[in-house]
Amino acid sequence: MTHSVRGIMMQVLVALVPAFGIWTWLFGWGLLVNIVIGCAAALVTEALMLKARGRPVREPLSDGSAVVTAVLLAFALPPLAPWWLVVIGVVFAIVVAKHLYGGIGFNPFNPAMVGYVVLLISFPVEMTRWLPPMMLSDWHPTFLETLHIVLTGTLPPGTAWDAITAATPLDAVRTAVHSGIPISEARASPLFNAAGGAGWVWLAPAFLLGGLWLLARDIIQWTIPVAVLGSITVLSAVAWGIDPERFASPVFHLLGGATVYCAFFIATDPVSAATTPRGRVVYGIGIGVLVWVIRTFGGYPDAVAFAVLLMNMSAPALDYFLRPRVSKR
Repeated sequence: MTHSVRGIMMQVLVALVPAFGIWTWLFGWGLLVNIVIGCAAALVTEALMLKARGRPVREPLSDGSAVVTAVLLAFALPPLAPWWLVVIGVVFAIVVAKHLYGGIGFNPFNPAMVGYVVLLISFPVEMTRWLPPMMLSDWHPTFLETLHIVLTGTLPPGTAWDAITAATPLDAVRTAVHSGIPISEARASPLFNAAGGAGWVWLAPAFLLGGLWLLARDIIQWTIPVAVLGSITVLSAVAWGIDPERFASPVFHLLGGATVYCAFFIATDPVSAATTPRGRVVYGIGIGVLVWVIRTFGGYPDAVAFAVLLMNMSAPALDYFLRPRVSKR
């Protein structure tokens, strides 16, 4: 089945609807605000870059690729991220990661992940201001309160960032392990339930549902998602079996953070991913391995963006060395 660029981008947006609903239920209206700001910044930046490059504006602007980049980045940002943080990430993704390499179809790196990494390294305080899920918090900002905080950077009187934000489950486990605290002790916190992070575990099934939609519509292939999830599962299962107090379980890794989001929506980017059959398998396995290694031993608890960008870098070599052999008969 063949698809137009616009058709593919629309299917991706449809596939993200279940996750949008769960995300909004858990963390409030921040995702919607981030998406609106991000899409506006993406469309303006895309139009300016097309004009600067002497390219037609109308058709490329309507293909949906800039909007999808903004939406994918918005899902990775804290719910009360300041407006300028969203704009900087989107502009960097569109200008540097996309157009400086020649535009859509030529970018070697996933633009949304490039924007995310730039923000994470440049503005670590703003990027770690995550609200706890709604079931763990007594403060639930309305849409207007959310909009006010995002646009002005000021909280309601008597409210402080330290009082309303909390560590993500992945960050809590990483901090505990690096401090010598057993995982079982760390998971005694209300932040966790039997499966993983309280509330957070509902996001993975929502992303999985969207990913299955993309598979059913033949927008993505199963190879990369299975390789990503399979490698994380196997590696974490072995480590967990050796020392469950130091290494998190496979279920925790699969349901925590952006693992499923990465497998179906980020790693499968058709431009920056490997394209040969065997190359896709190794590419997906590499992402899964890197996610587990960085989460376990590194300083960034989710690790998805770094793993994807590192494997984006290796994708051309994988396709070259693992290309199908041509029969000489």
